[in-house]
Amino acid sequence: MNILENKTVLVTGGTGSFGKKFVKQALKLNVKKIIIFSRDELKQYEMRQQFHDERIRFFIGDVRDKERLDRAFDGVDIVVHAAAMKHVDACEYNPFEAIKTNIHGAQNIIEAAIDCGVEKVIALSTDKACSPVNLYGATKLASDKLFVAANSYVGSKKTGFSVVRYGNVAGSRGSVVPFFKKVRATGTIPVTDPRMTRFWITLDQGVQFVIDSLERMHGGEIFVPKIPSMKVMDLAKAIAPDCDVEIVGIRPGEKLHEAMIMEDDARHTVEFDDHYVIQPEFPWWSKNFAEGGKSLPEGFAYTSDNNTEWLTIEQLEKLSVDIS
Repeated sequence: MNILENKTVLVTGGTGSFGKKFVKQALKLNVKKIIIFSRDELKQYEMRQQFHDERIRFFIGDVRDKERLDRAFDGVDIVVHAAAMKHVDACEYNPFEAIKTNIHGAQNIIEAAIDCGVEKVIALSTDKACSPVNLYGATKLASDKLFVAANSYVGSKKTGFSVVRYGNVAGSRGSVVPFFKKVRATGTIPVTDPRMTRFWITLDQGVQFVIDSLERMHGGEIFVPKIPSMKVMDLAKAIAPDCDVEIVGIRPGEKLHEAMIMEDDARHTVEFDDHYVIQPEFPWWSKNFAEGGKSLPEGFAYTSDNNTEWLTIEQLEKLSVDIS
């Protein structure tokens, strides 16, 4: 039996790109009920037109509202926390709002899940939470820390919390692929820096990794997939080969290269065939939980510029075709 079969699952931020893809997969895996928890009634209306399945429920609410979460989590087995303020520029300009949603919202999710007896909570994070240089990354790092520590906060309750951390999702709202496709009609593609690299993961891969991590989790892990890197210049050439490239400079809060595991975390990280697990430093954490994994060498760091797997221009061209 798969982890979602006959379970009631709630997805915060469920009307987003990830949520829609997750719902499609969850329905195929015989979920008992899936609840979309989000604050935008128009997006819920539009999603309701897209999905016609009696197992789907729509719940208007905000992760900032603990009482509403208590009501929504009643009878829920699994929570996938995807709600966030995620645009770097918006977070920099509205810092208090980013903190309310990404940090206070995480605390509310944790407390509501414990109070309501939710079995498993998995929170979506980002590579920007690793050695953050912008407020979005800093709020997600704080959120990650809260979810990991929550496993020591549950007391006698059964709830387990883990985190999934991965890189830029190709085709998600605000991603560079739809942007490049939109501006190529002008004949010029703006690139911040020709040296820039990023991790690449598709929505399908991201959803499957979350489901796999729900199966694996004991509580306290940060799961990191092994995914390829790409050069932003190669992506520009793949999407708009006939366009001129204009170098516009790195934006505030932006990195040349992203990271998902740095040296200090690597000391308590184990490697598997297709993913890494950053283990919590709990007294009760068992090495048996990481059976089959191997320790990383001293000085290891997993960054987008030192990756062993790279996408070619041809691969990027093929992968970007179906992304609107």
